[in-house]
Amino acid sequence: MGNLNLVQSLAIGALPIIFAITIHEASHGWVANRLGDPTARMLGRLSLNPVRHIDPLGTVVVPLLSLLLGGVLFGWAKPVPITAQNFRDPRRGMALVAVAGPASNLAMALFWTLAIKLALVAGPDLRWISVPLVYMGLFGVTINLVLMWLNMVPLPPLDGGRVLSGLLPGPMSAKLDRIEPYGLFIILALLFIPVGGGSILGNVLWPALNWSQASLFRLFGIGPIGLQAFLAGL
Repeated sequence: MGNLNLVQSLAIGALPIIFAITIHEASHGWVANRLGDPTARMLGRLSLNPVRHIDPLGTVVVPLLSLLLGGVLFGWAKPVPITAQNFRDPRRGMALVAVAGPASNLAMALFWTLAIKLALVAGPDLRWISVPLVYMGLFGVTINLVLMWLNMVPLPPLDGGRVLSGLLPGPMSAKLDRIEPYGLFIILALLFIPVGGGSILGNVLWPALNWSQASLFRLFGIGPIGLQAFLAGL
């Protein structure tokens, strides 16, 4: 992304970010509805309209501040309302609903990797579309993998915390759930406390992000040398 200025980066990244947030949240509601809880559907949260999922603080203010202060994108969308009592097995149902969000981000990362591959195949003949598509695809892969790994941190209120709560025995699950009111503050501390040239959370997430991105590129036959050569030819 080094060839892009701030305005170009925002223009290229807007669509992947909107899709990443909207589909992530809608996926929670869709799985809940399939498992017997119509709460999200009744409140219009199965919609792909991003306005229904945007939280002014978590989706706009905090991400901008996190980029300016820490260089790491962090934020959240408006939580999808779930009534666990509507599930046949509330703990299992909540775990399945939680994992749906990160799973949707993985699916979108696959989609954007495919978009990069198609753009590289189109190559010089269609540079007017292939170049923006490569940049958009790179942004889409990165933002979705960041959201996937961040949300799978096993700490409530993140999705990983809800999955772990559904897997643990009852008493241990109850103890984990009691952390939720403080979870956001713990995550922010892990994100911004510097350790060894990075943050505690960053030192865990970045290796996972790099590994998963490299794995997706190998899956689609995208070589780093070929990708760098394509971008260097701008």
